[in-house]
Amino acid sequence: MLGAARFRRDPDEVMRLARMGCSHPTRLSFLRQLLRRMRTEGWRFDRPVWDIDAQGVGRAVYRAIGPVRTYSLVAFAHDLPPEARSDRVIATAWDATFALYDGTPDADDLERLAANVPLQEAGRISSSELSLSRANRSVRLFDHVVDRLASGMQPDAAMLLETGYLMRTTAVYGSGKFGAADRAEVVDRPEMRAPFQAEMLSVWLTRAFTVDLVEHLARARGGERAVRLAPDLKRGLGVGNSTGLGMAPFLIRHPVLLNNWMLAREEALARVRAQDTVGDVERTGLQNALRDAQENARLWASAHPIQQTKLTELRSSLDQITVHVAQGWDLSGPHPWDALWRWGQDNLPLEGQEALLAAMLEPHGALIDGLGDCMDADEGVHFPIDGAMRVADLRAILQAHYGWALDVDYTAREHCARFWYISEDKLEPRLGERFDEPGAERELPLDTGRQAAALGRALEGQPDDMAVAHLLLAQPEHRPALRRAQITARHPFAEIRENLIAADMLPIDLLRCKLAFFGATRFDPRSDRWVRISLFQGAPYPDNMGGGCA
Repeated sequence: MLGAARFRRDPDEVMRLARMGCSHPTRLSFLRQLLRRMRTEGWRFDRPVWDIDAQGVGRAVYRAIGPVRTYSLVAFAHDLPPEARSDRVIATAWDATFALYDGTPDADDLERLAANVPLQEAGRISSSELSLSRANRSVRLFDHVVDRLASGMQPDAAMLLETGYLMRTTAVYGSGKFGAADRAEVVDRPEMRAPFQAEMLSVWLTRAFTVDLVEHLARARGGERAVRLAPDLKRGLGVGNSTGLGMAPFLIRHPVLLNNWMLAREEALARVRAQDTVGDVERTGLQNALRDAQENARLWASAHPIQQTKLTELRSSLDQITVHVAQGWDLSGPHPWDALWRWGQDNLPLEGQEALLAAMLEPHGALIDGLGDCMDADEGVHFPIDGAMRVADLRAILQAHYGWALDVDYTAREHCARFWYISEDKLEPRLGERFDEPGAERELPLDTGRQAAALGRALEGQPDDMAVAHLLLAQPEHRPALRRAQITARHPFAEIRENLIAADMLPIDLLRCKLAFFGATRFDPRSDRWVRISLFQGAPYPDNMGGGCA
């Protein structure tokens, strides 16, 4: 698709936090990739273990049986006193805990996991496990659903739509954490090649567990009167998630991976814009995607003023797009999809533009789904510094990719107001206020703009033909910035083009960008530093998949 390259957006436009913080899930999102693969390959699913008592305490095992391998979610349900329930990462007890096992666990495995998984960080899992997670009930809704089903009635649909989940995860750990298998051990498996597939599978099976649990408790309480949750209400439930600052630095620390995510999405948009015609199937698919987006936006609520403004813009934008597609879209030109995109750029706020992007991709699966194979990165590959690079070439890279950073006065309070650090309690990233809080001496090197500007100043007065190795011999502190600059020269979407220690930087923009690639919906910030979301809302359950239930 070489002809699509001219339709690709510039990184200087795309890699801005204001736009990244308006990201929407697309068909390239990781949970969508997982569901497509399982349906296409005819995966089967069963529940070989269900040992849960009338109080909802015990264990269960859910298996996903693929063409080559089987993965099992081992779930433990607990009796958690209300006063012990907390969504904070420092919690020590949860309503349910989980591990994704590589294969089918035997009795000894289950006993080992029972002794460790409920403890989460305080326990230890093994390389036989691919993820470790925990979840808490959405208590009011969970109890309401159990009460209604036990009495033979369906729960209140409005309550289900308002919350959207029965449980929310507070952490899903993978990639070697707490003894789990490192990603390098499974990345060659086709079903694990896309990013975060083990974690997505764990959450999807957790969703099935939460519904099974409320139906089990309803039967235990109501006996023969109890009914199962209606399919339409069941499908509208996802898994909630509370995500905070611990996730935010990920996009900064993994520049090549970020580049591959963004580049795949931008290539997908460019391919769609490059199409010469609009077929009936594609136009209908776009209209269906817009209708679904409008319904999601109607149900999406937030108490945070920033998100409330975005929701207003989103709803208005989707109405505008829908009217334009039906009445004003010129399909006779050489590139009608490009014309639609350019109309959106001229008429919509950022929130609306990014929603339009997601809708435009939706009816073009055959054209773009293969790009999902390009979204991983071998981060075990070392990216050595090219010490022979001439100073003139490094200057050109800085001007081309870091122009946004070079003229900022980083001594001004507003431009260095924050600092990133690791908390002693949970060893997770946090954000401090430099002039109001202690700890700046422990600052993490996530100030990419300030580092690039310092490198630029170090080049002043240096001869153009000098090798950069000579600069590093004299000033080795610039190695990280030079290495990032050389990476960005080869991977143009690798760098977030913002001052990440500025007073007006919003960490939730980082969170939303990453979570949209996961496939999250219903972003509900509770501050500028943590957000609640929903995963798999509207998606099929194991017994709805093409492979059926084993």
